[in-house]
Amino acid sequence: MSLTFHWFLPTNGDSRHVVGGGHGTPATASGRDRPPTVAYLSQIAKAAEDLGFVGALTPTGAWCEDAWLTTAMVSRHTERLKFLVAFRPGFVSPTLAAQMASTFQRQSGGRLLLNVVTGGESHEQRAYGDFLDKDARYRRTGEFLDIVRQLWEGKTVDLEGEHLRVEDAKLARVPDPVPEVYFGGSSPAAGRVAARFVDVYLTWGEPPAQVAEKIAWIRGLAAEQGRTLRFGIRLHVITRDTSEQAWAEANRLLDGFDPETVRSVQTGLARSESAGQQRMLALHGGRRDALEIHPNLWAGIGLVRGGAGTALVGSHEEVVARIKEYAALGIDEFVLSGYPHLEEAYWFGEGVLPRLAAEGLWRHPAGPAETPPAQVPFAS
Repeated sequence: MSLTFHWFLPTNGDSRHVVGGGHGTPATASGRDRPPTVAYLSQIAKAAEDLGFVGALTPTGAWCEDAWLTTAMVSRHTERLKFLVAFRPGFVSPTLAAQMASTFQRQSGGRLLLNVVTGGESHEQRAYGDFLDKDARYRRTGEFLDIVRQLWEGKTVDLEGEHLRVEDAKLARVPDPVPEVYFGGSSPAAGRVAARFVDVYLTWGEPPAQVAEKIAWIRGLAAEQGRTLRFGIRLHVITRDTSEQAWAEANRLLDGFDPETVRSVQTGLARSESAGQQRMLALHGGRRDALEIHPNLWAGIGLVRGGAGTALVGSHEEVVARIKEYAALGIDEFVLSGYPHLEEAYWFGEGVLPRLAAEGLWRHPAGPAETPPAQVPFAS
């Protein structure tokens, strides 16, 4: 077994502090510490590529830079790294999206992955001209993926759905390879879409027991469609030579949370229509204490950030143990991030990945010669 690891491009800005935002909440002021320029994002992308991450996720929404444009520019500064581009089906026609993906594949050398985000916040969707309710958005996502997948197969598509209609739609050139589709969602409507159309189902970093329930749920739905999926998890990470150092860093980040910012963010997120976001909020309840909700799983990030709100915190060995715990449930892919993203990529890439390689659980995409040795702390 070889696990797959992806990193994150902070197109909402980066900092030595947590940058909030997402799910209808704006990016916090800390996002201005390191603006998301192409030059800086390319540094992160190149570091991730060298360290052995397969891809890099970019978010979508009003709180960050556009994922399509940004990754197209950053891709010119990397050679192997793939880009997990988040996009919302309601904002672009399925034929145009299929064409964009095909072009990206050809121009990047087949380095596009797609993270389909239906959109959990109606007020944010309306700002983009989308006035469907949440369940209708998921039904539209299903129609969208049905059209796109047929186009990628070289078919001519005529479809008159509840929300989308195309006539004589076709691509002059199909993508090669066809981009893999990643998707997450915790509602019944999301599960139905995942079972029919996606390649990798993503969950946010909930405790293992809850993740196991999600995997079983989606596996069952996919089996009814005669399909099998892979599973991934989205987490932050704080890994250090010792557990004490890692928790000191987590506490430093926590000390930087302004109480008024926490209250404002939590009030905004409490209105979220996203079932996944509500599950994230339930892990900490807005409290600063009892944030270690499972060994080495810390819910502090979610106090000021929408979406992924948990982090693996611990020594390199402890983080390896938690990764193995999730892998035993059926998680194949890990989409990680950390503040700041450039430095944390090195902490994980030099501290955790070599240890996983030594156990036969990971290999560098470029081959064994690229795998760095595990970093061993100096004896005191």
